[in-house]
Amino acid sequence: MAGPVGSEPQYRGARRRLIEVLQAAGIHDVAVIRAFDLVPRHLFVPTGVRHRAYEDSALPIGNGQTISQPSIHATYLQELGLTGRERVLEIGTGSGYQTVLLSHLADQVFSIERIGALMEPAREAIRACGARNISLLQGDGTLGWAAYAPYDAILVSAAAPKVPAPLVEQLAEGGRLLIPLGGRDEQVLQVITKRGGATESRALGPVRFVPLIGAHGWPS
Repeated sequence: MAGPVGSEPQYRGARRRLIEVLQAAGIHDVAVIRAFDLVPRHLFVPTGVRHRAYEDSALPIGNGQTISQPSIHATYLQELGLTGRERVLEIGTGSGYQTVLLSHLADQVFSIERIGALMEPAREAIRACGARNISLLQGDGTLGWAAYAPYDAILVSAAAPKVPAPLVEQLAEGGRLLIPLGGRDEQVLQVITKRGGATESRALGPVRFVPLIGAHGWPS
């Protein structure tokens, strides 16, 4: 009889070592650590790089896109401090890995991906993980997903020259938006909080993400 999805013994030790790397890097949120333990990252990377699935490194997923290094995902998620009751919007489904991590930390996850060729493998991997609280949309992430707004948290997995106005509009009062802002090659990860209709931002540190393409991002 097969074990749970992602429980293949050849990956168990590697996943445990990744968690130790994250803890050494300052990730201490118990819920975030648990999510990384539950989600099989090897299901979200191409077979050619699957042997590297539990390294703390970004990996190519095709179409010029990458799956971010786990410590970046963990920093994002720990910063949000989700309680399990939130409605979250993710811009850039990519492989679907962060989407499933979020599904263990929030009540509802809405995720948008621009590139159609990435959607089907992401959908399959998400389905294999048994996540039931995820909704996917193919489209321009810079426009957000107004039908289900407002969101308690919005995570943008690509770099923008400025904050897309629709995302601020769709953020709930007291909600937080995490977004890499800057040029195409180097950015600063910013957390933007909405209070009284205004926003305040705080820099978390330098990052490098693929460009956010769309009406309120970079031109394609």
